[in-house]
Formats: sequence, C-alpha cells, structure tokens
Amino acid sequence: MPIDPSARIAPTARVHADAVVGPGAVIGEFAIVEQDVAIGAGTRLEPYVYVKRWTTLGENNEISAGTVLGTDPLDKHFKGERSYLKIGHRNIIREHYTISRGTQPESSTIIGDENYVMTSGHIAHNSTIGNRTVIASCALIAGHVEVEDQAFISGGVVVHQYSKIGRLAMIGGNTRVNLDAPPYFLYSGFNVTPNGVNLVGLKRAGFSLEDVRALKLAYKLLYRSGLKLDEALARIESEVSTEHTRHLVAFVRASKRGICRDSG
Repeated sequence: MPIDPSARIAPTARVHADAVVGPGAVIGEFAIVEQDVAIGAGTRLEPYVYVKRWTTLGENNEISAGTVLGTDPLDKHFKGERSYLKIGHRNIIREHYTISRGTQPESSTIIGDENYVMTSGHIAHNSTIGNRTVIASCALIAGHVEVEDQAFISGGVVVHQYSKIGRLAMIGGNTRVNLDAPPYFLYSGFNVTPNGVNLVGLKRAGFSLEDVRALKLAYKLLYRSGLKLDEALARIESEVSTEHTRHLVAFVRASKRGICRDSG
C-alpha cells in the first residue's frame, strides 16, 4: 500500500492515490501531495504545505506551513519535462519557502541531510545543498549553485547562479555572492569579500587548534600575502598541508567562476 497505515493524514489534506507516504508520517490540514511523490517515515508536513510531482523527501523531515516543494523551475528554457527534487533526512524547512525541480529533463535539485532552512526564501533549479547547512530567512539561492556541508548563509543573502560556497564558510547578511567563496572563511560586503577565518564555526565543528592555525596561515597566504593565486596555492601546499587546507586548495583550483580575493 503506497500510504502506510500508521501515517496520519488530516481530513482536509489531499494526497494522490499514487503517492508513497511512509510509516509515522504526518500530513497536516489542507496540505496537498501530488502523484509521483515519496514522503519518508516520520516526516511531518504542517498545514498548507504543497508537495508537487517528482519530489522525494527522506525520513524525519519537518516542513512548515505554506512551503511549496518541487515547483517548476523559474527558467524560461523549461519546457515541462520530468525533473526532480530530492531531499534527504532530518531537514527543517520553515514557513513560506519554495524549492524548484531541475530544468533539464531528468535533472535534479538536491538537498542533503540535517539542513536548517529558515523562512521566506528560495532554492532554485539544479542547485545542490550539502549537509548540516544553515540558510537564514530571505536568502535567495539561484540555479546551479553548490553549497558545501556546514556552510552558513545569513539573512538576505543573494547567491548568483553557478556560484559555489565552501564547507563551513559563513556569508554575512545582505551579501551578494557573485564569485565562489572558499571554505572555512568569513565573507561580507555588498559584493562578497573575505574577512578572516570562521573561528566560531570551526570551533563548533570540533576543529583542533592545529587545524585552526593551519587555516589562519592559509588565509594569510591566499588573501594577505600579495601573491598571485597560483603562487599562494603552491605556498599553502608546501608550508601548511593538512586535510582541510588540501580541501581549500582543491576548491580554489576547481573554481570556474573564480574566487573572491579582494580583502579590502
């Protein structure tokens, strides 16, 4: 049976007969679940949540009132073909949020696990959000954006399409992310600008003092030394090679948009 007998569905909710609803799931008043949707065990939809076709939610997600998941992409090139929104486990998505499916046929927007997404924002088509990120209220994530694990995106941030935000990066409020933001650092300003190492985030993530010292030196070489980019990366590799600085170097070298470098 697609709808597990232990699921609780409010009498005013509308759940398509072909939808899959897992054990212990809760679907609130006036919620709508279309066909070709799968809702995992223990996931809770508050009233007025709308889950559109070709959306998958894993287990123990909490989706707040007025949120719409699996919307058609906000892309003039979209022709209505099948594409997907795939959401992992234990995410919290708060009120009045929208997340789109992919644009290209059979493509996906992907949200990982244990993310905390606050109110009144949007994640666009074909973006990939990692695990344990925080996306604050009124942040707007454009298409084909990648956000690595444990990043923190503050309120009012706008992220340009195809940009990438690294692991444990913190983006300050109302910043425009129009270039890639390497991992582990703080960013602010109208145009995204590096402003030091994300010490609070690294501490909360359990980084050792040695790890933090290495990233501080890497930051100085990348942003304060006056070196050309290739020279700075080579110095980081030769002078301060750790698991995290190697990830930093790999992120920068893989950047297609280019990283923000102006530290004011």
